[in-house]
Order: sequence, then C-alpha cells, then structure tokens
Amino acid sequence: MGVRVYLHLSWIIVIVAVRVVVGENVSAAGVQECRMTRCSHHGPEIRFPFWIKEKQQPEQCGYPGFRVFCDRGNTLLHLQYLANTSLPDTLFYLSKNVSIHSINYTSQEVFVYVLNGSQFTNNLKLFSASSTSLPSTPHFGKAYSYDFANMYYPDITYTMCFSCSAGVKSFIPDMLTSPGRKTFPVYCLDDQYSAFSGEYSISSCTKIFNSSLPAPLLSQGYDPYAPPGVVDALSISWLAPNCSKCEAKGEYCRRKSNASSNIEAADYSTICFPKVITAGSAIFVLSIMLLLYYIIKLYKQRKYDEQKIEMFLTDYRAMKPTRYSYADIKKITRNFSDNLGKGGYGSVYKGQITKEIIVAVKVLNSDPKANGEDFINEVGTIGRIYHVNVVRLVGYSADGCNRALIYEFQPNNSLEKFTYSGKMLHDFLGWKKMQDIALGIAKGIEYLHQGCAQQILHFDIKPHNILLDQNFNPKISDFGLAKLCSKDKSIVSMTMARGTIGYIAPEVFSRNFGKVSSKSDVYSFGMLLLEMVGARNNNEVESTSETYFPEWIFHRLEEGGEVTIQIVKEEDSNIARRLTIVGLWCIGWHPVDRPSMKHVINMLESEECPKVPPNPFRSSNVRSFTNDLEVISESE
Repeated sequence: MGVRVYLHLSWIIVIVAVRVVVGENVSAAGVQECRMTRCSHHGPEIRFPFWIKEKQQPEQCGYPGFRVFCDRGNTLLHLQYLANTSLPDTLFYLSKNVSIHSINYTSQEVFVYVLNGSQFTNNLKLFSASSTSLPSTPHFGKAYSYDFANMYYPDITYTMCFSCSAGVKSFIPDMLTSPGRKTFPVYCLDDQYSAFSGEYSISSCTKIFNSSLPAPLLSQGYDPYAPPGVVDALSISWLAPNCSKCEAKGEYCRRKSNASSNIEAADYSTICFPKVITAGSAIFVLSIMLLLYYIIKLYKQRKYDEQKIEMFLTDYRAMKPTRYSYADIKKITRNFSDNLGKGGYGSVYKGQITKEIIVAVKVLNSDPKANGEDFINEVGTIGRIYHVNVVRLVGYSADGCNRALIYEFQPNNSLEKFTYSGKMLHDFLGWKKMQDIALGIAKGIEYLHQGCAQQILHFDIKPHNILLDQNFNPKISDFGLAKLCSKDKSIVSMTMARGTIGYIAPEVFSRNFGKVSSKSDVYSFGMLLLEMVGARNNNEVESTSETYFPEWIFHRLEEGGEVTIQIVKEEDSNIARRLTIVGLWCIGWHPVDRPSMKHVINMLESEECPKVPPNPFRSSNVRSFTNDLEVISESE
C-alpha cells in the first residue's frame, strides 16, 4: 500500500472518528447527566420529561411540571391543575402529591395512585381569571379514573365543592384559599356521591361552586378494592413535550438547546438522540484511536524506511547497478507473466531488458513488518561484487514500498532442484562436474570472505541459494541475511540467529560453541557438500533416523564403507570420498576446528585425498545441539 494511500486512509478515519466522537460525546454527555433513574429498585423509570432534582439531575433534564420526588421508596409527582369553575371570572387551582405507579413514554401516559395522608392533602386556591399571578401548570391532558374492579370510566370532571358549618362523617376537608388569601375548609365531591344527602348529612353544607377537575383528586372517599393507603387511581396523559416519535424509534428525547424551561412560554421543543451505551462508545472510540495510531505509526515507519533506502541508494550510485521504476519492472517481466518460483521473501519472475539480456526479477513482499534491511543488504553486498561464482546484480527498483532486485538469469535453476530430485546431480552430470561445482562454490565463498574491500558473511549457504548457469557453473545468490565487517575483525556480533535450519552453525544458536565468524559459512558449506554427495538420501541413513546423519557418515568412513550409492569407477569413488571428508572437516562443532575457505579450496584441488578429521561427535554439546535441531525442525 503506497504512502499516499496510507495518508488518504488516515484522513478518512480521522474525519469519521471526529464525527463519531463529537456526535457521541454530545449524546453521551446528555445521556450521562440525564440518565434514567429510579426512586427504588421496583419503582418506575424516570427520564425525560420527568426528572428528579435530588438525584443530581439539572433542570434541562426535564420540565418544572414534571419534577418527581422520592419519599421512602415512593415515586411522588406534584400534580397541578388549573381549571374553570361555575363561579363567574374565577379559576380553580389544585396541587397535590400523587404516587407514580408506572409511566408509558410511548403513549405518554402516567398511572398514579391517589394516597391518603397529610403529605397527600390537596392545596386548593381560587384565582381571578384576570389575575397576573396565576400559577403555571404543565400541559396534562385527559385523566381517566380507574376503579380496582378493573373498570375504566373516562372524563369524570364534574365536581361539587361545599362549605359546611359542621364536619362530614368519613370525609377529610381540604383547605381552600380564596382570592383574598383567606383559608377555610371545603368538601369537594364528584357526582358518585349524589346520594350525599341520604347516607351523609349535608344539612349544614352549602354548595359554593362546581369544578371541572378529575374527581378522584378531590374525593376523599374509600375504595374497598384499592391497595392499603390508596384512595383512588388515575391514568393521566400529557400532551407536551411530545416524545412519542423518539420513543417509537428507540431513541432518547431531549429538550432543544434553545427551548425555554418556563412553562408559561409554552415552548416544549424536543430533539431525538440515538441511544448510546457509554461503555460501548468508549470502546468504539478507543478502537478507532488505536487503529488510527497504528496507521500513523505504520506510515511513519514506512516513510523512515524509504528515506533510509533513498539515502543508501544516493551513496551507492558509484557502484552503478541500474535503478528502475516499478513501471519498468512490470514492463520487463511482461506484467509478471512468467513466474519462476516463490518463497518467504516474495516471487521471482523471468524478464527481458533487451533481446540479449535475460534477467530474473525478485519482487520482494511488501511486508508491514519489513524495514528494508534485507533489501539494503542485498543491494549493498551483491551490487559491489564481480566474481564468476557470485550471481550478478543487473539492477534494482525502490519505488515507495515496491522493491525488486534484478539478477542475470540462470537457466538451470538452483542446486536444490537436483539435490532433492529423484536423480542426483552426480548421476546427471558426472562426479567430475560435481567436484567442479563444489570448488566453484568454495571459491565464491572465499572471495566473499577475502576478495572484497570488506568481508562479507553470507549466513545462508544452502542448495536453494546456489544457482546454475547454462554450463552448470555455480553462482552464489540471496544476500538478504549477509553482514559486512572489516577483514581484520574475525568476530561478528549478532542479536539473533540467521540462516536455515540444517545449515546453521552451532555457534549461531549458542555462544557456548564459540564466536560467530566467517567459519559459520564454512559450516554451512560443509553441510552443503554432504547434501551434494547424497548422504542424506542414503536408505541406511533413513533407517537409522535417530542418528545425526554427519555422525553416521563419520562412522561409515571409519569402517571403510561407502557414503553414497554404489559407484562403479574408482575415480568417481575417490571424488565422492574427497567431498565427504572435506565436508566433515567443515562441520566441526567448534569454529577453531574448521578450516578456512582458502584451506578448503586447497583440499578440493589437491591430488591427494585429505585424511579423515578427528571424531567431532564426542562432546556432550553435540547431542544437545542435535536435540535442539530436532525440536526446531518439528516445530516448523
């Protein structure tokens, strides 16, 4: 993914995150301070337009006429009514505490109990219709009385109020405040008690006016079906604010920011907010921020890696491998049409720069974890090498995160093709050519160690990385794990193991065997020689798989046996024995026991066969190392 794509994606996520965070913070803030609450565990939900000041809810969480109180687990509503009376130019005001049983926010109805007791008595006042001090009341609508025999009867609003010179049996008077602010007891009864004159004596009472209020709020009678302490029950609807649409959509209803909290202003404007779970919002926002952080970090790392590569390539111009654009790479490979192979590094494609120049193009994976180190190693080492036994770097491409290496094409693939095939290389080319291939590889490694301005340690010598040209001459390739060091420095510091299991020297795994140096490549070459001879494919080795195969070879030589398949010619047998013995010298457990590559070349070129090395398999460290190899191999 290109840098511009990362930037574009980052900006998209930033914009989305800002919108989500801002939007959800607004709604979450409103939800948090005006969250649903209750007076008791079994009490009704209290939310907009109802609110409880004692629960630290601010006034914007509801409206004054919808304020709720909590009293010993009861949910109390201070119900207020302002209605006409039969008296001329007179309004009747009633305020009373009722107990909320339940609230239906969708239909906007509240079911209340009218309770008996001093705190539930009525506050009655008469006002002149032209008075400037009329109290404000919320917009409650119809009220339906409910008797506990499960019968509803609507709109019981005809109420008579009496002034009596003597008390009335079974009724508690309400205190009425006149417009002149005088207070006196009255009895307000609905038309259910039209038999008042029969059962109850009203000889001392005078009807003073009729009201149009819900009778149960004024009646002080007793219903035998009601719960203890309950005088009556009402189902009351409210008209404004209208939150039914918000509730029906499963959203929160909130007062608009510019809506007045004054009931007299008659402004009940509302707005809907999506319901937000605060914890879920926090997790969502955190996830967005983490993703954004990861993308920005990845972008910065990519930018740093590209700058590092550009700086290296600027310093590298004198070495003269040609730099190509990614578009050039696509053209050279004919849009990657001829795939030669694939590995953990990427894929290799056959290409053509001109009619005469055929190349192999290795396109590296754009791994987010990669930092360009392998690319720099490859270009920085192989680009300065000119040797017949080292593959030549024709060019490279570093176009953003798209990187590729262009080598001279080797038509006979790699040594691995023959080592692991049913027909061994020596059967195909003959043992003399086998010796030439081994000698060519040794000379290539010796050139890396001593022939360059700086010593180059390959750290990944194996059949896969030995390419064969049209004449089957070997070419060392793949310098992604290579390290450069001065020639006078024999020891190399390493923070982690490098190479391929089966070819890695013991000291690379554990410093108990010695220090990492050029002798580590010697060990890998020794394992490669034994592989070329074919000892690993010997049936006898397979039948004794518990034995480390170089150790099996050593004991086989000691006993005078053959280390490979039956050879007819004595000359071929001598070559096989020579390659085997040189390989055993190279895989000594300790670096000091191994020869240098220059000495290895002398042994391969000598007319006399070298002697068998001392037994290197007696140390207890040997068994520990081979056990580690088995564990690592099984885990892969």
